[in-house]
Amino acid sequence: MKHVLVLPDGAADEPVPAQGGRTPLEAADKPNIDWIARHGRQGLVTTIPEGFAPGSDVATLSLLGYNPAEYYSGRAPLEAAAQGLRVGGNAVVFRCNFVTLGDGRMIDFTAGHISSTEGGRLIEALEEGLSEPRCRFHAGVSYRNLLVVSPADDLEPRCTPPHDIPDQPVAAYLPTGDGAVWLRGLMDRAHDLLAAHEVNEARRAAGLRAATDIWLWGQGRPRPFQPFAERFGVRAACIAAVDLIRGLARCAGMDVIDVPGATGYFDTDYAAKGRAVAAALKTHDLVVVHVEAPDEAGHQGDFEAKVAALQAIDRFVVGPALDALRSYPAWSILVAPDHPTPVVRRVHTATPPPFCLTGTHIAERSDRPFSEASAASTGLHVHAGHELLKQLRLA
Repeated sequence: MKHVLVLPDGAADEPVPAQGGRTPLEAADKPNIDWIARHGRQGLVTTIPEGFAPGSDVATLSLLGYNPAEYYSGRAPLEAAAQGLRVGGNAVVFRCNFVTLGDGRMIDFTAGHISSTEGGRLIEALEEGLSEPRCRFHAGVSYRNLLVVSPADDLEPRCTPPHDIPDQPVAAYLPTGDGAVWLRGLMDRAHDLLAAHEVNEARRAAGLRAATDIWLWGQGRPRPFQPFAERFGVRAACIAAVDLIRGLARCAGMDVIDVPGATGYFDTDYAAKGRAVAAALKTHDLVVVHVEAPDEAGHQGDFEAKVAALQAIDRFVVGPALDALRSYPAWSILVAPDHPTPVVRRVHTATPPPFCLTGTHIAERSDRPFSEASAASTGLHVHAGHELLKQLRLA
């Protein structure tokens, strides 16, 4: 039996008054996803357990069948796993965003979507210039980088994701708790170092946003995972461009497939991801494919960009996945946004997102296109998100 799990990051939303009360899912032309919903079941799923902050780390962990209460230790250790970093048990890993601050406000939590090449040069400068023996900076993709601190017995801070405070004064959201004074000092020193760096000078000259600061958050200590194959009895592969999802897959023992042209942004090669799904099904029982673009659109408050991303996912990812699955005698497919990223709010929420699934073992029909309202109307609600994957009948 073959299975596909499609994760359109942040695809769920809320009615937008300026768009006639529609959500992006309701406005998008998505015949393949709607076919899945109409020919199977749809409902709501609680991906963010009580007590957890809404984010792709916790939500995706749930959707992959792992209870966050047992397995979650922070976002950054998962991204470290994606980079193959060996992190000792006495270390704390932080996400280290390049951000743009102005007048004490969070102007841009991506530093203008700084390129990976530019970000890599800035990371090298931080590694050399801050001269902290227990700190190691590691370049990631674009603005998404890592800081590993070891030893870290004195670090138990509380940090805020920068994408949760767009356009907000940052003073009230700086690190607090044990070790916070040292962390703030590190961030201040990074600000001074970045101010005169030639990468930022060139960006300012080109009219681009400079990476004025680093923002430390998502911290945690590594935690072992039960292998996915042992847990569910299938061989799984993951297709994703962002380190968080790739790290989750590596922690779970999945095969991570690199797709040229996959960027984790609007310009990602959707068609290449669709082709990769079809190819991976030949050698794997389950293929997980993640697309970041709807979440990026939500954070930017861009309704049209979110609709366009959903339509591209439907046409170039879900359509080819369905075509490939139908060539096998037994199959299932699940489309599950991890959490809402409403374009009006521009931040994640913990509202249970909709899901839809169908397959050769599913007889019921919902007979309604896929949307938040349609899913809610069915009365089906999976309250423990890590139980949803079982509906694919993997074993």
